[in-house]
Amino acid sequence: MRAVVYDRYGPPDVLRLDDVERPVPDEDEVLVRIRATTVNRTDCGWRSAKPFFARFFLGLLRPRRRVLGMELAGEVEAVGAAVTKFEVGDDVFGVKGFGAHAEFVCIRESAPVAHKPADMPFEEAAAVCDGGSIALSCLRRADLQEGQKILVHGASGSIGTAAVQLAKSFGAEVTAVCSTKNVDLVRSLGADEVVDYLEEDFTKNGKTYDVVFDAVGKHSFRRCRGSLKPGGIYLETDLGFLWHVPILALLTRRLGDKRVALGIAKYTKKDVLLLKELVEAGKYRAVIDRCYPLEDVVEATRYVETQQKTGNVVLTVNGGRAR
Repeated sequence: MRAVVYDRYGPPDVLRLDDVERPVPDEDEVLVRIRATTVNRTDCGWRSAKPFFARFFLGLLRPRRRVLGMELAGEVEAVGAAVTKFEVGDDVFGVKGFGAHAEFVCIRESAPVAHKPADMPFEEAAAVCDGGSIALSCLRRADLQEGQKILVHGASGSIGTAAVQLAKSFGAEVTAVCSTKNVDLVRSLGADEVVDYLEEDFTKNGKTYDVVFDAVGKHSFRRCRGSLKPGGIYLETDLGFLWHVPILALLTRRLGDKRVALGIAKYTKKDVLLLKELVEAGKYRAVIDRCYPLEDVVEATRYVETQQKTGNVVLTVNGGRAR
């Protein structure tokens, strides 16, 4: 089968399309013929091995796992003997750690994978689970409640577009921060108020929130502290592996009336099923910036690394039939 591989750490050019052995599912796994996948921030971090300590998990001198790719959507090609919830021919979507930048991948039945929403194209289904799961993990850390006010900084990215929609589904009042070109998009996702950061600095307008969620890792608790109500939470993702955030989270538990919380990415079947339910109810959609064929993975990765993408960047595999 064809897959995108890399044999050394470095820039996007280290990625190349190659023929590799097709995987065979274990008894508790399904083999998925991939129709669409994505290039996300984690793929880029693993490929470049930045920060350096990532090498202790990936391989010190060279990557131990040659095929990247987390998100997937496709058809079940084969099932293991112990699999009961999926059948050959089922359309599925989900997320796993590695291996989705390929024509086929094996994934455990118990993993974060589910039947694809019936009317959702593969391209959109592939872009649901990473940003959605991270946003869910973060919002739960903040214990976001109905009627509370939340500001989402970086509301046009993969995590940000998910956070706006999920916060609305929880019943929160959402203020979204983005650039001029994305104001209409973010408003269409359900934001009650949109702040164009090219025109206004939300940290200086005097408004306060129960939660300030930095979905892109480009602000700080110090800058946002004045935008928090007493008892408010500054919520950070694990973007950029910001070493000081866990320290602030510990300190602010005991000092002051505003605290820092760090949302760590968690991927569970329960969350994939919740996202599917929201999609089917018309309360959640994946935002796609660009689609590239698998062969153009280097160009797609370069675009992701400009940090200018809106929502998600998708790779189609074998033309990925839209269904």
